Amino acid sequence: MQGMITNDVEAAAAVIRAGGLVGMPTETVYGLACDATSPAALERLYAVKGRPTDHPSIVHVASLADARTWTAEWPATAEALARRFWPGPLTLILPAGDRPDPAALGGTGTVGLRLPDSPLALALIEAAGTGLAAPSANRFGRVSPTSALHVAEDLGRDVDLILDGGRCGIGVESTIVDLTGAAPRVLRPGAITTDMLEEALATPLEPAGAEAPRAPGTLAAHYAPRLPVILIDAADELADPSSTTLIAPTRTAAQGYHAVIDAGATPAAFAERLYALLRAADMSGAARIAVLPPEATGIGLAVRDRLQRAAASS
Repeated sequence: MQGMITNDVEAAAAVIRAGGLVGMPTETVYGLACDATSPAALERLYAVKGRPTDHPSIVHVASLADARTWTAEWPATAEALARRFWPGPLTLILPAGDRPDPAALGGTGTVGLRLPDSPLALALIEAAGTGLAAPSANRFGRVSPTSALHVAEDLGRDVDLILDGGRCGIGVESTIVDLTGAAPRVLRPGAITTDMLEEALATPLEPAGAEAPRAPGTLAAHYAPRLPVILIDAADELADPSSTTLIAPTRTAAQGYHAVIDAGATPAAFAERLYALLRAADMSGAARIAVLPPEATGIGLAVRDRLQRAAASS
């Protein structure tokens, strides 16, 4: 059975206030949302997802002023990035204050904060009266959902209510920037690119190293469909593609595949469709999925990051 899909923000907020779980639309992917101050709600969220308890969750807030109340420090870099990119697909990692329950932090002592660019998400957060911990609304390590139906198919009645905001416009998870070190660094690429961040801060970013704090979606193996995934450089490189479904940009010449799925003509189109494409390929009847990634520019870098982690799961 599937969780009920609705457009009723007040009903969804009532579920949150009662300690329940709501499928929440954002511009990136759908999140599985609960009260970020409630240990019982967070315990259920982690159990439903099968998420390791040492893997932190992003806290979604309704305003920049509210974001400041969730941290122990709010540096000038946070102010600059928030004013430039919020609401939007950017998560800031900062020292945690007293508001988030420790379960949302995964033992890191830091909190990831985001102000989503989704009217329904913002309305839900405001109506709930609290920040919402909201990792992607799917079982841990699997393909992220970009529609309300995806959430229902993945979680069924383990989610109490699903707020339907239509298809996500960006399609890949937010950029994560760590602001707890000597210099800002990107822990997960997304639609907000390093070039955009460096321009906003007028300073180079530091590469993420092994000592970087744990952050959502950064495990080597993640975002995985049921079928194994391989990444290829050219559509004709497989000796026998007959048992393989290919996902490739528009106008890619490909012959002999079990099926070919059009990923769009641009990296942005590929990103928007990525998880729906992986789901479609998973149901194509093939033995495996081959992907010809988009160009490694802009959001294409984020698409490649997700595909490399999906392939690592294989």
